[in-house]
Amino acid sequence: MRLLLFATFLAALVDAGDALQIQCFQCEEMKHNDCSTPEFIVNCTVNVQDMCQKEVLVKPDGIHYRKSCASSGACLIASSGYQQFCTGRLNSVCISCCNTPLCNGPKRKRPVPSAAAAQPQRSRRLLLTVLLLPLTLLPLT
Repeated sequence: MRLLLFATFLAALVDAGDALQIQCFQCEEMKHNDCSTPEFIVNCTVNVQDMCQKEVLVKPDGIHYRKSCASSGACLIASSGYQQFCTGRLNSVCISCCNTPLCNGPKRKRPVPSAAAAQPQRSRRLLLTVLLLPLTLLPLT
């Protein structure tokens, strides 16, 4: 019985790894989109900040960028609220939201993800189940 409880507890711990956490670039008022380097990567608050946000501001001295983690509600409200000010001209403000890791960085060509790379959690859980199942069948002494 204790072994079964232990296996259940261990499986619950592994399953807790499914919590939603995203990584985004974070910076304030940077020029030339130069905050898309590893030192600006942050881990967003688990299950709260589920999107990355990018603000592009056109100022007299050039284009400035703000990047951050955001909650989906706040980001979507901000982006729709500023849509009328997103003209690309002086004093323009454009806000965009995205929900994949580091998506508020520079645009780049993405390779097609393989099925194996897309399912690491499922594979890990299956392996753990296969390894622990025989332990639950052992007689208690």
